[in-house]
Amino acid sequence: MALPLVVGVDGSDASLRAVEWAAHEAALRGYELRLVHASLWEKYEGDDLAEAPSSRPGRGDLSERILRTAVAWAAGRHPEVKVSVDALAEDPETALLRAARNAVAVVTGRRGRGPVQELLLGSVSLALAAHAQCPVIVVRGDEAGLSGRHERILLGVGDADSAGSAVRFAFAEAEARHCVLDAVRAWRTPTLETPQQHPLLTGEPAPRFQRDAQNLLDSALHGPAQMHPHVQVRAVTVEGPARRILIDRSAAADLLVVGARRRHGHFGLQLGRVGHAVLHHADCPVAVVPQHGS
Repeated sequence: MALPLVVGVDGSDASLRAVEWAAHEAALRGYELRLVHASLWEKYEGDDLAEAPSSRPGRGDLSERILRTAVAWAAGRHPEVKVSVDALAEDPETALLRAARNAVAVVTGRRGRGPVQELLLGSVSLALAAHAQCPVIVVRGDEAGLSGRHERILLGVGDADSAGSAVRFAFAEAEARHCVLDAVRAWRTPTLETPQQHPLLTGEPAPRFQRDAQNLLDSALHGPAQMHPHVQVRAVTVEGPARRILIDRSAAADLLVVGARRRHGHFGLQLGRVGHAVLHHADCPVAVVPQHGS
């Protein structure tokens, strides 16, 4: 049985934009859409509501309205996509991390309801991107990127231990959308290099670090490019901090894809500085794709 594309919904404008984006993604990729609304209030208010007058509006009514609105939002954009819903009496982070174990990907808005809505990125979205076992897409950015007008996927190619799954995901997205794949590998000269060691000052025809970056980029793209021969790829190496380079280029992309290393037995945010930065500041939706390993 094919895995669904899961969307976390909470009734906010950001989550409805995530539903709209996910419905389009599901239509492109042939996925079923699973809309999940999770709230601890379902659990805490359940007993009180059971004894309350039937005329009293309850949290369950609100959950039903939120899910009905989300379903209507998805159906209005792509009525051909099959949609299922879940209302869960637990905190959203726990519910969505569990849902991610049986999902092709999880989609969220950049912010949610309540106090976290004033933050650059909601805490649930950040936790999912840092811990989920499947790709997580945080829907953010301007209207051009959200609607796919740029016809371009931007891929940040990281180190070999975190790039493989992200590269394959980006190629599949570019093929489904019939758009260009811009693959970028950032490189920098280590600050501890002395003038005598700096390759630009030793007469080398090409900087050593740029050459290493190009070799890593070529190696990362080779296999997926053969599997997706119709995808047009623009591969470049750029000197500078990867965070700034990807954020700057995200303004001309419909989706930014980065990898994240998942290390078994490690706690805390398994995301990295680049992933953390683009989730907060990119001008288009961001997909964080986990690469599993010990």
